[in-house]
Amino acid sequence: MTNILEKIIEEKKYSLDLIKKEKSLDILEKNIKEQSFLNFKETIQKNQSVSLITEIKKASPSAGVLVNNFNHLDIAKMYVDNGATCLSVLTEEKYFLGKLDFIQDIKKQIKVPILAKDFFIDPYQIALSKSYGCDCILIIVAALNGAQADEIYSEALRHNLSVIVEVHDQREAETALKFDQALIGINNRNLKTLEVSLNNTISIFEVIKTHKGPIISESGIKTANDAEYIYEKTGIKNFLIGESLLKSDNPDELMKKLIQITQ
Repeated sequence: MTNILEKIIEEKKYSLDLIKKEKSLDILEKNIKEQSFLNFKETIQKNQSVSLITEIKKASPSAGVLVNNFNHLDIAKMYVDNGATCLSVLTEEKYFLGKLDFIQDIKKQIKVPILAKDFFIDPYQIALSKSYGCDCILIIVAALNGAQADEIYSEALRHNLSVIVEVHDQREAETALKFDQALIGINNRNLKTLEVSLNNTISIFEVIKTHKGPIISESGIKTANDAEYIYEKTGIKNFLIGESLLKSDNPDELMKKLIQITQ
């Protein structure tokens, strides 16, 4: 099977080269001063109940187009009205049909912390994403070598952004522990094969359970029973959920059930 992650990274390198020619760091830093920001990590830490990081995306490589009549503002409002703690907004354009503009649009209307969900391979992307109002960025360990991850992490902290370090196997989890100010996201989807297993969270949790920051289970959570299974096995009560809500006929009901699993 073609490694989809490698294809996405190659496309990201090309698109970044084009953006850099249009927007200097000086322009980005000027735009940052016009935005307002929220503390993504602290919002989750202070939440005593289940934290839902609900995802806004039009498409994905594994599922194709998820939402035909896609309106990011309507989706964001529905999520927040039904108890979302934070939002994850896909900003990768080719494979997920996302845009950085979505973050800026939402922040103008709704006060909620937002993760820029993208493939960060260059420190330049930190200022770029923050210039649209994001509060958190993503480091995918599988997409980077150690030096790249360290550089992007340091740049994010310098910009006072929260960081989710995403892992999907035990070796990556061991690497993630050094990012002591980050949140750690355990991806139940193998980014190379796109296969999903909830037991990935449970096995990897054993490696990172000493981590002081919030731990998030990501991908493949389709029902409240799935979330409850993870919670009972690990105590994790932070979930990043997208496709299940976007494809649901009753996303509000599903969100209410998810929030109640610890009660």
